[in-house]
Amino acid sequence: MPASQAAHADAPSPGDATPDLRRRYADVRGRTCALAAPLSPEDAQLQSMPEASPAKWHLAHTTWFFARFVLDDPAVIPEGWDYLFNSYYVGAGERHARTLRGLVSRPSLHEVLAWRDEVDARVLRGLEDGRFDAAACDVLVLGMHHEQQHQELLLTDIKHALWCNPLKPAYRSDLPWPRLAAAGGPGPLRWLRREEAIVETGAPPWPANAAPFVYDNETPRHRVLLPAHALAERPVSNADFAAFVADGGYRTPGLWLSDGWDTAQREGWTRPLYWHEDGVREFTLGGWRERDPHAPVCHLSHYEADACARWAGARLPTEAEWEAAAAGRRIEGNFADAGAPLHPVATAVANADAGTPSASVPSHPLGLFGDTWEWTGSAYAPYPGFRPLPGTLGEYNGKFMSGQLVLRGGSCATPAGHARASYRNFFAPHARWQFSGLRLAKDID
Repeated sequence: MPASQAAHADAPSPGDATPDLRRRYADVRGRTCALAAPLSPEDAQLQSMPEASPAKWHLAHTTWFFARFVLDDPAVIPEGWDYLFNSYYVGAGERHARTLRGLVSRPSLHEVLAWRDEVDARVLRGLEDGRFDAAACDVLVLGMHHEQQHQELLLTDIKHALWCNPLKPAYRSDLPWPRLAAAGGPGPLRWLRREEAIVETGAPPWPANAAPFVYDNETPRHRVLLPAHALAERPVSNADFAAFVADGGYRTPGLWLSDGWDTAQREGWTRPLYWHEDGVREFTLGGWRERDPHAPVCHLSHYEADACARWAGARLPTEAEWEAAAAGRRIEGNFADAGAPLHPVATAVANADAGTPSASVPSHPLGLFGDTWEWTGSAYAPYPGFRPLPGTLGEYNGKFMSGQLVLRGGSCATPAGHARASYRNFFAPHARWQFSGLRLAKDID
């Protein structure tokens, strides 16, 4: 595991077509191919559930984005591929059904990779020759961040696909497996108190005044009244969640939201996704491995996270509470960088007696970034004054502001440099295949 990732490296300023932008583009595009390199053509074709996509589709769709919105040249997109590799941009034309992406055996993986090379060569030549205006460079920067999102999806989607294989093969058998010694375990939860306050959350719009890159759903910056509350010093661990399971958490309807209970019963949930029935192992991108009790629990739906919080006599934090705690903190953690384990890793926390919220414990929560996305109790809704990007790209985030819950912080599959305090991830409450966990919160007088 790398020691920790440095502070977020912002994308180049809007309209910047310097060598740094060319380098960034090449690095992002190369990283996607490196993540796909361990996969066979058969692996890259798999679609194990409707919510997931084949690795080949991720490789093609991210290329389609640059061909469609940056190069803006129909001749660059082979016949029929505009239909195959559009995702949900209605303004860009008809689309192949998401649930049927795994049936698209042609074009081959080889043809998709060759197309990536062709599009990359055109983009890099265009940057070198200064052919892209400021608006096109802004879309290029957006496309790089979009591709980083698909890098994470590529990992979580292939993990699910390989888990569905009865042989449970590893994506990579050489991944490191750091574990925290039992004596250095995080110990009982401690609480960090915050008094009632008016805080600013969100981010200034991008691109504007050379502001760092943010998605439109993170804007605008606005004020929020935070009631007095406390956050747990660390995320809920595997050991914490195992206690919830052992205490009948999956058999106690009073702990669950109604839709959550119905879903858990219908799907037969009795433990987190990828936990083995032997109670010891979990499936990872490195195959079956012994579960670290001290590592943050992951692959939970919002329903499971909420039930666990209720069982603990707590709740999930709001996204404003989470962001207020993260604001100004260094963006460091266990991200998907070279040499990373691609799995949550325990953070050593000095042991102390658990107690009521107190001002005597450290001043900020630990492990806010990396390892696992943390479910919040907040619905994914527009901020006051939200304005989506103009045109077809406005569909990127705004159209999903219904039926989704917000997650914060990034995960072990998130690319280094792609996380920030204002970042709003969102998924449906039943989703379990992402590296999603939780941190507890409490109301206080």
